[in-house]
Order: sequence, then structure tokens, then C-alpha cells
Amino acid sequence: MTTPDVTAQVVRAAVGEEPLDVDEHARLVDHAGAGAVVTFAGVVRDHDGGRSVQGLEYSAHPTAGSIVGQVAADVAARASGVRAIAVSHRVGPLEIGDVALACAVAADHRREAFEVCAELVDEVKRLLPVWKHQRFTDGDDEWVNST
Repeated sequence: MTTPDVTAQVVRAAVGEEPLDVDEHARLVDHAGAGAVVTFAGVVRDHDGGRSVQGLEYSAHPTAGSIVGQVAADVAARASGVRAIAVSHRVGPLEIGDVALACAVAADHRREAFEVCAELVDEVKRLLPVWKHQRFTDGDDEWVNST
């Protein structure tokens, strides 16, 4: 499989309080040269470590917006056959089922789209300065330095 030499465009890299829409991210990366679009939704689940979760709140360092932009740019620069990337992380209070992390990658072929989307998620989780404050149904809570 030969892939034309293309440079991936970062069409969105954001951190904010607005609800996230993975379908919107997919539309943002739409490209006539792409044969595959892969999306990812990191969703607030109702359990963690065997405990029932009621909800959570994400807090971010003031540099989080620029860091997610740099992460996206770095992933895009290493990508081969990728046309466009979009990634957003939500902060503030979230309920069960809300999207906390939305990503979309458009690439010439599915393999590149899947691999780059996975790398993007992993790098955001590793480098973004975001803290999660989980509220459990038993009234307890905990802070986690993770997305």
C-alpha cells in the first residue's frame, strides 16, 4: 500500500467546558482524499475500580489548551497518510455518559487512521495537565491525575 506524502492538518485542538460531539469532530476532518475516518469518544462511565461513580469534574491547568494543540501537532507531524486530526477535551462537571475526550482522524487508509487515533488518545492522556475529581455513590470522592 503506497500512501502519498501528505501533511496532516490539525483542524481542532481544544480544551473547554462545552459538551463534545464526536460526529462534529468527524465532520471537521472530512477530506476528499481520505478513505477512512476513525473516531474515539472517551465517555464518563458509572464505575471505576469496582466502585460506583455518580459523576465527576475535570480541572485543567491554564496551559492545557496550548498543550493539546502541541500534542496534536506532534502526532500530525509523525503521521503518514493522514489528512486531518481533531481532538477536544472537556473540563467542568460531567455526568455519566458525557463525552470527556473526542478525537477524529481522517486518513487515506484505515490502518493509518486507527493507529494515529490511538496514538493521539494515548498522548493526550499522557501529557495533558488535567485532573479528574470523581464522586462515588457512597459519598466518597477522589482526585486522579488522568483523563
